[in-house]
Amino acid sequence: MRITTGKYRNRKVYMPKGIRPTQDKVRKAVFDILGDISGLTFLEIFAGSGAVGLEALSRGAGELTIVESNRDSILAIKKNIELLKASGCNLYHLEADKAVKLLSLDKKSFDIIFIDPPYHKDMAKKILQTLEGYDILSPHGLIVVQHFKAELLPKNSLNFSLIKEAKYGDTWLSIFRKKE
Repeated sequence: MRITTGKYRNRKVYMPKGIRPTQDKVRKAVFDILGDISGLTFLEIFAGSGAVGLEALSRGAGELTIVESNRDSILAIKKNIELLKASGCNLYHLEADKAVKLLSLDKKSFDIIFIDPPYHKDMAKKILQTLEGYDILSPHGLIVVQHFKAELLPKNSLNFSLIKEAKYGDTWLSIFRKKE
């Protein structure tokens, strides 16, 4: 897998075994939807290889925070950060819900939160519910959830509204904004 655009364009990204990487066309779609992310804070939850977050850095994100619980994935992410000589990265080796709680306690806030949980485990809904309870999304921030088409996410919740859905085969992107 390679970074598609920006300062790390065409640089290879190491992929750990046993993960489902975000396809190039879906990664491109995410960033086409987001537009200019220069200087924004980016959080990737269930990072796998960290490719989406590293793509965000390549495209100008100001700071990247990566959350992953799998040991092999953490090793791959560290290797990718080293290979790219990427700065502005914070890596959390924690379960997603614990990381969200810790980030909240540390008063962290993110302009973009990208979530790509394992498919067929109903984890997208669970992490959205966790985010409901912890205020880590900036006032005009977006949450992008990559999920399996059969996993239906709520259109509205107490704190978030669904503003866009995009479909790419079995993969869906659901984009949420914080309610005002």
